Amino acid sequence: MKYRIAMDSAGEFSESMKGMDECRVVPLTLIFGDEEFIDDGTLNPGFLVRKIAECPTCAKTACPSPEAYYREYDCGAKHIYGVTISGELSGSYQSAAIAREMYLEKHPDAKIHVFNSRSTSVGETIITHMIAEMEEAGVAFEEICEKIETWILEKRTYFTLDNLETLRKNGRLSRLKALAATVLKIKPICIGNEEGVIEQIDQARGSNKALIKMVDHVIAGTANPEEKILGISFVNCRSRAVMVRDAILKRIKVRKVIMQEMGGLSTVYANDGGIIVVI
Repeated sequence: MKYRIAMDSAGEFSESMKGMDECRVVPLTLIFGDEEFIDDGTLNPGFLVRKIAECPTCAKTACPSPEAYYREYDCGAKHIYGVTISGELSGSYQSAAIAREMYLEKHPDAKIHVFNSRSTSVGETIITHMIAEMEEAGVAFEEICEKIETWILEKRTYFTLDNLETLRKNGRLSRLKALAATVLKIKPICIGNEEGVIEQIDQARGSNKALIKMVDHVIAGTANPEEKILGISFVNCRSRAVMVRDAILKRIKVRKVIMQEMGGLSTVYANDGGIIVVI
């Protein structure tokens, strides 16, 4: 095998990459009260949205162990890549990095690199596409790592939430503010900054106005778009995600577009109607 990509389940492999032996998911665990579910890519978004609504407290997550990453690294591939959610949001990156050191102890000459995406969901998906494209084109391992690390620093992750219950349950929004925001239909627009930390940058009254404002921020924050991959992921709102895609493409031209439903981990935090844009 030429290469192996081990990505945590905060990201989603595109349909074209699912089933490839080169691509493996390292699952996190989703915890709703006293129930635990392995986020192995089989959890239905509708089921997860119901579990989120039914759980009186915020759902919790547990990151993969270093051993879980090690099992996927130990495959005989010439080039090995780990891809994780932002290290500021989860211990998944630390586990992947520890597993890399474990692997190098037994295989000191191995070419293995772990990417802290400083993003989530489709942000990780874009990294897997970049790896696969460059591997198939014969780009050197070191150059692949350098180019993607540069992209990670330059990219931006934008998102807007239609349902604020997760923010209320995890204490980021008081019950009173959540109620007021719901009654007034206030929707936050957020960004994952260069360090992978989430910041609110704007808000709007109503879902459509929030999407329009988010598109404005995407356009304003994107340099050299013709060289970029536009990634959009969503929870139970494909038509609204398509609207966002079309609104962006009317104003800028990009190299490629990736659109997909969010997986388990991202669904838990974005909740019903959430949309993430990475470029």
